[in-house]
Amino acid sequence: MSVFDDNYQNDETGRSAYDPKILLKVVLLGYSRGLTSSREIERACCENVLFMAMSCNQRPDHSTIAPFVSSMKDQIKPLFRDILLVCDQEGLLGGSFFAIDGCKMSSN
Repeated sequence: MSVFDDNYQNDETGRSAYDPKILLKVVLLGYSRGLTSSREIERACCENVLFMAMSCNQRPDHSTIAPFVSSMKDQIKPLFRDILLVCDQEGLLGGSFFAIDGCKMSSN
């Protein structure tokens, strides 16, 4: 986590910076729910109780989330992979159900 804390700047001017741990939790939760857009994650922080709890009732804007992901993508990606590996080892991922949705339509 120190890699994320190093980028945490809480200057004396302007609004306090978001804690990178909170941003990371929200981003990883979003990824686990299939939300990859910063605007989708922002909306979830305002509408979804789970996201509200994970963000400590903070509502980071997409213009905060996107640069965080951009600047930390080399650290977020392996961390997300490691979390998925641990979940798989603990049997939390399931993997017993696979479905493909399709629709057959006649063509001209």
